[in-house]
Amino acid sequence: MSAPGGLSPVCILAGGVGSRLGDAVIQTPKPLLEVAGEPFLHHQLRLLAEHGATRVVLCVGYLGETIERRVGAERFGIEIAYSYDGPDLLGTAGALRRALPLLGDVFLVLYGDTYLRVDYLAVEQAFRASGAPALMTVLRNRGRWDVSNAVLRGGRVVRYDKAHPAPEMEWIDYGLGVLTPAALDAAPDAPDLADVYRALARSGELAGFEARERFYEIGTPGALAETEAFLRHP
Repeated sequence: MSAPGGLSPVCILAGGVGSRLGDAVIQTPKPLLEVAGEPFLHHQLRLLAEHGATRVVLCVGYLGETIERRVGAERFGIEIAYSYDGPDLLGTAGALRRALPLLGDVFLVLYGDTYLRVDYLAVEQAFRASGAPALMTVLRNRGRWDVSNAVLRGGRVVRYDKAHPAPEMEWIDYGLGVLTPAALDAAPDAPDLADVYRALARSGELAGFEARERFYEIGTPGALAETEAFLRHP
């Protein structure tokens, strides 16, 4: 449940290896890479705290114990819980399913390598007004920062496909969603959250919220350098 005046629990998917970053992640998990003088995860958590978050669940896998030791059970006034993949990486949807007992009936979800300047409470309010089991935040990208992969129409994401982008896809998955546990039933065996979103869009059950500010992320060396420059001089 959401705290009065605050957000519902936020799940951060932070279990991946981050192989595109090469040697930088051999001993340091991607969320702990230093960006503008501190671990990237600290930037994420501080931003969430500014938008009213009081509880975060970190889904961790690769070097997850290192993340828990470094970040702890509280940071910036946010209570932090941890959900571990176990011996095998579960994928984003699998990790989310494992974390459900810690999340409640409505939760926000974002990726552990993204910095998103958006009104998180407005996103949740749009979800609650939509009547849909899930919401995806999208940016009208038109190929500017990555390959566009979504179609937004009438307050719904009516098409979403990362693997097979089409010309009419002017929007891109911004990296922030709001879900209920039932939303994961749209693709019950899928390991990837993208597959869940695609199934929800196909059935008309994926609400949409249009973000206005570009996203920043640290998934590649170039993107990390760009995010470093932004966070030093926002």
